[in-house]
Amino acid sequence: MQRTRLPLLIACTLALGGIGSSQNVPEVAQWTRFEAQFRSSTEYLNPVQEAHLEVEFTSPTGTRHTARGFWDGETTWKVRFSPEQIGRWTWVTRAVPASDSGLNGKRGEFICVPYTGDNPLYRHGSVRVSEDRRYLVQADGTPFFWLGDTAWNVPHLSDPDSWQVYLNDRIGKGFTAIQFVATQFKGFAANAEGRQAFSGRERIAIDPWFFQRLDSRVDVMNSSGLLGVPVLAWANEDKMTPALNPGYYLPDDQIMVLASYIVARYGAHQVAWILAGDADYRGERSERWKKIGRAVFGHAPSRPVTMHPGGRMWVAGEFRNEPWFRFTGYQSGHRGADEAIRWHTQGPPASDWKTEPHHPTINLEPIYEAHIVMDSSDRHRITAREVRNAIYWSLLVSPTAGVTYGSMGIWDWEPRPQVPPNHPREGLSPPWREALQHPGAKQMKHVKSLFSSLQWWRLRPAQELLADQPGMRDPHRFVAVAAPEDHTFAVAYLPAGGPVTLITDKLKSASMARWFNPRTGEWSAKTSVGTGTFTAPHQEDWVLWIGR
Repeated sequence: MQRTRLPLLIACTLALGGIGSSQNVPEVAQWTRFEAQFRSSTEYLNPVQEAHLEVEFTSPTGTRHTARGFWDGETTWKVRFSPEQIGRWTWVTRAVPASDSGLNGKRGEFICVPYTGDNPLYRHGSVRVSEDRRYLVQADGTPFFWLGDTAWNVPHLSDPDSWQVYLNDRIGKGFTAIQFVATQFKGFAANAEGRQAFSGRERIAIDPWFFQRLDSRVDVMNSSGLLGVPVLAWANEDKMTPALNPGYYLPDDQIMVLASYIVARYGAHQVAWILAGDADYRGERSERWKKIGRAVFGHAPSRPVTMHPGGRMWVAGEFRNEPWFRFTGYQSGHRGADEAIRWHTQGPPASDWKTEPHHPTINLEPIYEAHIVMDSSDRHRITAREVRNAIYWSLLVSPTAGVTYGSMGIWDWEPRPQVPPNHPREGLSPPWREALQHPGAKQMKHVKSLFSSLQWWRLRPAQELLADQPGMRDPHRFVAVAAPEDHTFAVAYLPAGGPVTLITDKLKSASMARWFNPRTGEWSAKTSVGTGTFTAPHQEDWVLWIGR
């Protein structure tokens, strides 16, 4: 049988109902994307409201998977699917209305072959939750360390060249995930071409050309080995710009239409979903988002899903039993006062991880580098040291799963110094090229290096190893300690240097210690554990490792 080798990312595009000859069955690499294209026989005034397309894929072992199709302009519809099993797949379309002969009852097949490249997203497979529900793994069991960046505006405002410059920079610094907003929101009213993702309110109309531009950005993101993390509906309750926050502005049924469209379009990419961004989902408000989540994702989403709440709003308890909710995202926020740090280091992030059912815990928005701190008593710009404090606390006060970095000038993608749209309190942002080189951003490479040298997925908070907690007297000096459950090694983060005493009797066979410099990525020589009291080389922040 003749087989046709197809490009890696979009494995094939089949028009008008697909494959007409069994002698020309396309091949699709495992974990990449199959795409088929159709022409509806009816011209709809508002296609996403008037028609529905889904495609049932049958695996080589007979397992069935349903993927939504999506409208892509004029009479064009597409479906995308990422196969997990090697072998021959078949598919059949179902459409509403069933009388649409261009969409309904089309059939085809393709052959899934092993992926042979070096892209980690395809070499190891799609990201999911580990069996113990403490961290993320890929399909073959490889632990996935989430080192994200808040690039909320970047895919929409960058041109292809600057997008590649940005991605290359983040890859070089060890980032593994890129968070972005999939529609207009309070941070940008329209993309670089002046388009919005949708228009209207009671019965929205999708602009497919907005998403066609976004397609190219997500394609390159994945082909560069970076996980895409779209926010489907920014929900900030900003009454000054309500129409720019679809999660706040749209009726529930229209949020479902919008979010379902985005999931259909990018669900075959390597992504994790943030259903809603930057709002309060606690109490009665959670019921709304539970309903929306069930409608959009059902009971078995193929990609991990979370929520992005407002600053210091803990919502894990609201959603942990939802079938679509797979990991806990939180935002420690942009404040540096004592109560904000205590919330982060001694509040819900440091305690809720013990509650069942467990979920991986990831700080999706710590303080942004160069952001003006939001505490009215201290209006300074956030330093690289404060960023490191938040990053390392996030990784060690909960079972280690990952963390996200953020920076002024990057999230808003400013070409020159200016105040971000609808964010007057934040002051001037630096140009994005300057922000790429912020010292804290450069030091994310050291975060990745440190945790890659450890079996980080085994780490659990281990404050019981600490003889005295200086953070009880001064929250800015909170020492975070983590170790595997068998206590074979330990990691301690000292945000302000000084001495620390660990109860080394609780550490099995731990005989050696050394310091890691989070500013340079350098290690000290190993020394003996001795009495268990260790003094950092100076008053900057340090990481202490104890093992054998």
